Amino acid sequence: MKRAPTAWFFTDFGTEGPYLALMESALLAYCPGARVVNLMADAPAFAPQPAARLFAALLPWLPEDALVVGVVDPGVGGRRRPLLLEVDGRRFIGPDNGLFAGPINGGREVRAWEIETAGFRLSASFHGRDLFAPAAGRLLAGEQLGVKETAVEGLEGHGWPAELAEVIYIDHYGNAMTGLDAPSEAAPHFRVGGHLVERAGTFSEVPEGTPFWYANSLGLVEIAVNRGRADRLLGLEVGTPVIRA
Repeated sequence: MKRAPTAWFFTDFGTEGPYLALMESALLAYCPGARVVNLMADAPAFAPQPAARLFAALLPWLPEDALVVGVVDPGVGGRRRPLLLEVDGRRFIGPDNGLFAGPINGGREVRAWEIETAGFRLSASFHGRDLFAPAAGRLLAGEQLGVKETAVEGLEGHGWPAELAEVIYIDHYGNAMTGLDAPSEAAPHFRVGGHLVERAGTFSEVPEGTPFWYANSLGLVEIAVNRGRADRLLGLEVGTPVIRA
């Protein structure tokens, strides 16, 4: 069955307020039959590098022809460039601030263009609604964008390391996802927030209230507490360093 034209949103907006709905409305104005999948609305706020690591871990679960609109954009209204990327069949629209470092550095065929903003009505602070979502709607509708090709080597995030030795996301349960790939060996330890945590296969393998780390469903090291909140018990937040002990 043929899929309807679809865009995936990856943002740090949260779900409260009008922001996601306004972005979706701006996209649908150009492609009324499109679908929007909110891949993530609580990416690390104002933090392109942790958000980029998290996005890279989610990317394998998207279709090979996915169109992603990424808006973690603390430099909105400033000098950062609006980008269209094509990487191995997928397309990405968002700011040139490193958010798409994963596909930029991990792709086989990577091309990049700066989106020309003439014809878009831009506010000072909401380019997700005013530029990125409408640009995606135009592409889904089969229209062409005004773009200027730019060198991949000059993009922010080019050359960033694949792993990030810090907490990159705190989920609803207080589990702390890190930017480290889970090691394959049996029992390494990690020091995080001044605490030493041991490996377990999953929550039920440790007593209630016990902190541990495990290989999460994205293949990353995640710090957790069985039936508790690792962020509160261990004093963790996005950016807390994670050290292999």
